[in-house]
Amino acid sequence: MFTSILTSGSLSVTEALICSATSLVLGFLISFIFMCKGTYTKNFAVTLALLPIIVQIMIMMVNGNLGTAVAILGVFSLVRFRSRPGDSMEILAVMFTMAVGLATGMGYVTFAVLLAALICTIWFLLYKTPFGEKKKCEKELKITIPEDLDYTGIFDDIFQNYTNQNSLERVKTTNMGSLYELCYHVVIKDSAKEKEMIDAIRCKNGNLPIVCGRIPAKSDEL
Repeated sequence: MFTSILTSGSLSVTEALICSATSLVLGFLISFIFMCKGTYTKNFAVTLALLPIIVQIMIMMVNGNLGTAVAILGVFSLVRFRSRPGDSMEILAVMFTMAVGLATGMGYVTFAVLLAALICTIWFLLYKTPFGEKKKCEKELKITIPEDLDYTGIFDDIFQNYTNQNSLERVKTTNMGSLYELCYHVVIKDSAKEKEMIDAIRCKNGNLPIVCGRIPAKSDEL
């Protein structure tokens, strides 16, 4: 039942296309599942979508060739320990160029050209589409409350009315411990009612400072 479709010593066009299509489909599936958890960046979503086909190219080139496998191990060690840590897209680009160089170095020139054109096209289209972008109403909400106010579930009724999704990300003390700052990750139902939501929160936090803005960009490393 579970047998490889690569039956011959040489790589045929049909086998390469089947493997590549499967890698792309499963890569996009994994990326969509990852995005469902709520916190992600566009770069990381694109990386998850394209990484399987990049790895597939490398495995196809290495299959059964011990010398090539050792060479790839050396290149990965060089990239890992001789360069600064990069974000997910930089690492994907390095793996992409390695895969193309590996394919051409083993003589699969047509395969390298086709796969490079395919991946570059998909990569370009992903950045021209909304794929992996955060929701427009996704905000970081910081609420300051007095220390004697129990923050557990205190704003649940407000969030239920004005947000589709909310989560308490962190709590920290401010002003010598006399105040708490609550940081929420929220997805607002209607951006036109953002002020109305803030006014409702002000009634509960004693009119202390409230900050509602975009979620700050973070480094997405692999």
